[in-house]
Amino acid sequence: MSSYKLLTHQVEGAPRAGILVADRIHDAQGVTGNAAYASVLGILDDWAKAEPSLAQAADSIAAGSQASHGLPLAKAKLLAPVLYPGEIYCAGGNYKDHMAEMAAATGRPPAPTMKDLGEMPWHFLKSGRSTVVGPDSAVALPAYSKMVDWEIELAAVIGRPARNVSVDEALRHVAGYTIANDLSARDAMKRPKTPPTSPMHVDWVAHKCFDGSCPIGPWIVPAAQIPNPHALGLKLWVNGELMQDSNTSELIFDVAEQIAALSSRITLQPGDLVLTGTPAGVGMARNRFLKANDVVKLWIEEIGEMSHRMV
Repeated sequence: MSSYKLLTHQVEGAPRAGILVADRIHDAQGVTGNAAYASVLGILDDWAKAEPSLAQAADSIAAGSQASHGLPLAKAKLLAPVLYPGEIYCAGGNYKDHMAEMAAATGRPPAPTMKDLGEMPWHFLKSGRSTVVGPDSAVALPAYSKMVDWEIELAAVIGRPARNVSVDEALRHVAGYTIANDLSARDAMKRPKTPPTSPMHVDWVAHKCFDGSCPIGPWIVPAAQIPNPHALGLKLWVNGELMQDSNTSELIFDVAEQIAALSSRITLQPGDLVLTGTPAGVGMARNRFLKANDVVKLWIEEIGEMSHRMV
C-alpha cells in the first residue's frame, strides 16, 4: 500500500481536500470521483468507504496509472487539515514527565497520577472555528495575556462515531493523526476575585480559547500508517531553541483509553479532535512565555512538522 497524507489546501481562494503522494498534492474528489470528498470533513463523514478509496487512488498515482499530475507541495498553501472540527477535546495532566516537571516547578513532591488514583482521563473543551488555524499562520497574542505558553500534542482525528466503545475497540474509530499546539494563556486561567473553592474560579475560555489558539497540521496521516501511536517522538522549538523533547510513551492515559472514556460520556463524531496531552518542556515550568515575532516549530515522528508565528 502506498503511503499518503490527507490535507486541506487553498485552491482559487477556497479550501479543497487533497492527498499528498510523494511531494505532490492530488485533488481528493478528482482522484476518487466522489463529489463529497471535496472537503476533509466530507471524507471523514464517509471514512469507512473513503479510506480504501483514497488508498487505491494513492496506489494508482504511485504506479503512474492515475491521470492526476498533482500540484507540487512547495507551491501549495496548506490550511488546517480539518475545517472545522466539530469538537476539540483536550487532555489535561496526561504525560508523566510533564506532571513531574510541574510538581518540581511548584516545589511539590511528585503526586499520584489520575490513573494511579483510579480516576478517568480528564478533558476540557477548546472551541473550534475561531481557534483552529493551519501551518504558517500568524497567531495574535491575546491583549489580556502576558503569559502565552506552548503545548505540543498528538491529535487523534475521529473517523467513525464512537459511543460507549471499549479500549480494545477505540482506535478503530480514529481516521488518523495530526499535530496540534494547545496554546494557553496561563495568567488568564484563574479569576482572582472568585474564591478558589468556587467552580467559577477557573476561566477555561480565556485560558484556552482565544483566537488562533489551536494551530493544527500540516496534514492527517491515516491511522493505518501509524501502527503504534504510543511510541512517537515529539519536539517543539521556539526560535530554533528546543523546548519540548519527549515521546508518546510518556502518556498516562493512552489514546485508546481517552477515546473510550470520552465515548462513555458523549458520542464522538467524525471530524472531532482529541488532543492527547502535552509532555514536559512547557514555558510555565521555566517562567518563559511567547512574545511577538516568535516562531514555533512542532514535529511528531511519522507525521512531519509545521510552524507558526506569534504576532
